[in-house]
Amino acid sequence: MASIMLSGAENLALLSNRNPNKLGFKGSDLHGKNFRRVGFVSSARVANCRTIAPKCSLSPSRPSSQPRFIQHKKEAFWFYRFLSIVYDHIINPGHWTEDMRDDALEPADLSNRNMIVVDVGGGTGFTTLGIVKHVDAKNVTILDQSPHQLAKAKQKEPLKECKIIEGDAEDLPFRTDYADRYVSAGSIEYWPDPQRGIKEAYRVLKLGGKACIIGPVYPTFWLSRFFADVWMLFPKEEEYIEWFEKAGFKDVQLKRIGPKWYRGVRRHGLIMGCSVTGVKPASGDSPLQLGPKEEDVKKPVNPLVFLMRLLLGAMAATWFVLVPIYMWLKDQLVPKGQPI
Repeated sequence: MASIMLSGAENLALLSNRNPNKLGFKGSDLHGKNFRRVGFVSSARVANCRTIAPKCSLSPSRPSSQPRFIQHKKEAFWFYRFLSIVYDHIINPGHWTEDMRDDALEPADLSNRNMIVVDVGGGTGFTTLGIVKHVDAKNVTILDQSPHQLAKAKQKEPLKECKIIEGDAEDLPFRTDYADRYVSAGSIEYWPDPQRGIKEAYRVLKLGGKACIIGPVYPTFWLSRFFADVWMLFPKEEEYIEWFEKAGFKDVQLKRIGPKWYRGVRRHGLIMGCSVTGVKPASGDSPLQLGPKEEDVKKPVNPLVFLMRLLLGAMAATWFVLVPIYMWLKDQLVPKGQPI
């Protein structure tokens, strides 16, 4: 049992090995990493990232077959069973604010109110509220595996006309070539197999459709790295890009996001750290072929192991509640213009 539990703190294996000289963002944390030309868009809030934060050391990342403590779908389900009660009041104010949401959705190019949009892992509908500013609610579908999160979304008046369904991000209940836009915010960190989820994003989009995945980025501060490895998936920037490209997406772009009180500092850890977009270049399914799913949700689990993993993951999550409070206090105390 101990070996199963400790697998939640192992490191991820790096996925790419390409030329760093073709990066379009000079302040990147991708120290020593190589991959093809991609576009990086830096938010104004993180323009000084290079001078404020140290470069990320590229420690190996853990295989998806050994997920972190809350990276199993069953564990995530029960984690959100309780977190849904306070999610909009505790998590969002520290890591996923309205201005961050609008900033992160901008690359999705929600330019037509008649677009068909799927919000995968939509949870309480916080991100969907940003989507329906640009797209008619009747054309938006919110999907999540947590009925408790979706119950919160159903209570929000601007989302009354949205379709709200339970479902799995790695096995979407939409036909191929269905949607104009695919959006997923704060969900990829719980996927046992992120590559499969992004492959599904490709499949459900129409030709020329755009996927926008918003999620965390692996922190550089050592204690945040430890708790990130225990809790859930914090991909590195190059991993997001690798997953998009393998799925078949073109014109892959990554935009850094963060609360204004972080002043560009990324080392402490953000639950929401980047917005990644890609365009579907051809109709049909993704050219990527994958084997069986990493996690079989129908497979029986040892109740004691399950409970221990859930508790340890929840304890690690507490760190990421304290971090934004600490950063907010520093922002109030340190004179403006100075690094924190």
